[in-house]
Amino acid sequence: MKIKYDLLKKEKNSEARLGKIHTNYGIYDTPMFMPVGTLANVKTLTPEELKEANSGIILSNTYHLWLRPGEDIIEKAGGLHKFMNYNGPILTDSGGFQVFSLAKPKDITEEGVKFKSHIDGSKLFLTPEKSIEIQNKLDSDIAMSFDECIGYPSTYEYVKQSVDRTLRWAKRGKKVHSNEKQSLFGIVQGGEYEDLRKYSALETVKIGFDGYSIGGTSVGEGKDVMYKMVSYSTKYLPEDKVRYLMGVGEPEDIIEGVIRGVDIFDCVLPTRLARHGNAFTRNGKINIRNSKFKEDFTPIEESCDCYTCRNYTKSYIRHLITSNEMLGGRLLSIHNIRFLIKLTEELREAIKNDNILEYKENFLKKYNKNNNNS
Repeated sequence: MKIKYDLLKKEKNSEARLGKIHTNYGIYDTPMFMPVGTLANVKTLTPEELKEANSGIILSNTYHLWLRPGEDIIEKAGGLHKFMNYNGPILTDSGGFQVFSLAKPKDITEEGVKFKSHIDGSKLFLTPEKSIEIQNKLDSDIAMSFDECIGYPSTYEYVKQSVDRTLRWAKRGKKVHSNEKQSLFGIVQGGEYEDLRKYSALETVKIGFDGYSIGGTSVGEGKDVMYKMVSYSTKYLPEDKVRYLMGVGEPEDIIEGVIRGVDIFDCVLPTRLARHGNAFTRNGKINIRNSKFKEDFTPIEESCDCYTCRNYTKSYIRHLITSNEMLGGRLLSIHNIRFLIKLTEELREAIKNDNILEYKENFLKKYNKNNNNS
């Protein structure tokens, strides 16, 4: 079935929205944070651990799965859900971010994008049609249109050309999309330019998609510019469709995104931080390698209900991390993912109570005060 979105409530003092997403795997509340499973696995975690953290939709990466094991193998396995044993909704990105990170501007043409495999250097060519064909075979619940993720800063002229090309690519992708159980989302680009964001949003909506994404943020711009990019985009998106801010996962950015009308978020940040020994807490991020945690026999966070905080101490996790034991990164990943999911649960309550601005102020007062002192 196609994704359906119910808007339940708008918060009085902001653009924040409380909603429900109807998927092939049930109904989920928004705002929502989606863990990233690039290679059909949220790094180091099992699907059961994700479910215990209260995950809903998770992500996988079209480009990486195309290279290995290949979309045909996943199709033979019965699709991505069976292949990775995740009994919940999955969103696949389009490979557009790899255009940004791996391709040179001269290799981006009207037809598609040339770049080299990050694995063996072999030449690759990805088109809007190929991206959608791969995603159809992966059989995710939500497929993303193929777009060009624009770096920051970029000239007005380049961004305008790029937005027009992304719109043409979106139409081409939609034309070949053939998986009836799979929803297709359009992506709004436009850099930091308000008129181009408006143009991109309105023209993408005209094409007609099952949901809409805001792309081209977290690409080198400052926070204030990022938040403007979001505001410039959401105000032109339909109220009865899901709004997805791509690749954003810092707690303060999730809060600011929700205030500006975003419903769902994703980011590799919680697991990446964990692998480097860092944890989210209400009092800012902490580096568990710090010697002050050597004899700290308390959980990462007393108020956290995750598996890690219920069972292990900072002292023990520090020992694992400094000894390069994989369990350390696993335990921190469980905590960090649950932290962001719990943040979105609390944001839902704040929307219900019309006090999201107060929630933001209280959260950031503690989080930012200690964030640079941990």
